[in-house]
Amino acid sequence: MADIRPYKINVPEEKITRLKQKLALVDLPPEIEDAEPWERGVPLADAKRILNYWINKYDWRKTEARLNNTLPQFEADIDINGFGTHTVHFVHQQSKVKNAIPLLFIHGWPGNFTEVEKILPLLVSGNGKDTPAFHVVSPSLINFGFSDRATKKGFNTGCHAETCHKLMQKLGYEKYVVQGGDLGAFVARIMVQHYQSSIGGHLLNLALPRQPTAEKDPELYKRVQNTELSAEEKEGMKRYPEVADKGMGYHKLQSTKPQTIGYSMADSPMGLMAWILEKLHDWTDSYPWTEEEVLQWVCIYYFSKAGPNATQHIYYEASHVLDEKPGTNYSSVPLGVSRFPKELTLLPKLWHETLGPLVFWSVHERGGHFASQEMPEELVSDLREMFGKEGPCAGCCGKGRSGYEDE
Repeated sequence: MADIRPYKINVPEEKITRLKQKLALVDLPPEIEDAEPWERGVPLADAKRILNYWINKYDWRKTEARLNNTLPQFEADIDINGFGTHTVHFVHQQSKVKNAIPLLFIHGWPGNFTEVEKILPLLVSGNGKDTPAFHVVSPSLINFGFSDRATKKGFNTGCHAETCHKLMQKLGYEKYVVQGGDLGAFVARIMVQHYQSSIGGHLLNLALPRQPTAEKDPELYKRVQNTELSAEEKEGMKRYPEVADKGMGYHKLQSTKPQTIGYSMADSPMGLMAWILEKLHDWTDSYPWTEEEVLQWVCIYYFSKAGPNATQHIYYEASHVLDEKPGTNYSSVPLGVSRFPKELTLLPKLWHETLGPLVFWSVHERGGHFASQEMPEELVSDLREMFGKEGPCAGCCGKGRSGYEDE
């Protein structure tokens, strides 16, 4: 595959110098002294702590070298209908088990391709005997990380789905499985509708089914009416309006005026950090983010090929497609759901049958929105169970892709 090129992250020194200059000139806003921590956003003490670490201790070159040494990275040119050719950056690690299952891992916002970092060694090292092994592909979505920027309007989730599918085909994976959360879950849902013959199954850690109705789903509607919600489902339904009321302001802004917030993202590294840090805190289950972890994620945005203001536009595009909720359409591709208690949306189990055949359901005691970061072993366990030899999707990628040495 001559058009698949090895890639190493190498941020120009002048960009690092420019970042240091900007950090030295940061003006921090005062805060209400008696406000509850995090009630109004990132506390001043946390902002100062991260800023101080960024200026005095953080070394991007060390992060860059580690990522280059541990994550096999490549780039490829993908032609996207109506938008021309875009260069896509991605991680691609193959298992030593030749029959490994091809797995596409799709990140979200404010995540990035390194969300695969903790689960990657676990997935590829499946021994092919007791546990299935996976070949793993983790792309930087267009406008994210080290992939190209989309410069024309209309580059929506369908375009991201096309890009991911064509990348898997280019890598020789005619049939594969998908794992996604956040934006990655939306892209996965478009993929299983447009490319269902190529996808053996998909596991989501964020699923947004529609509520069954008597008109559209008469039999399912009856089951829903006659089924009492579990304690976990009741808690999820209670959490849903709370998140919608207090935690979705970013979505309203990015889906209506992405260019406006983009000026802050492009010009102020501190503003970018606070915008991301708020979500890292609020969307996790008390995950102890280190300064190194936070700044790795922030710097991938700041040093991204498309620029730190590019990622907001997908919210606008996704909110202006003709089909307002294409990700909720039914697909025959087998669906699995990993549930973590601090996920943003946790709707009743039966509702998920409006998305497709629900073949796998796993409820965890801990964890939040960033499953691969917070609970990597649990997410990998779910993938192994769903696609393993005893799972509901065993053999879903056909002969030679079972995940095991002795098919």
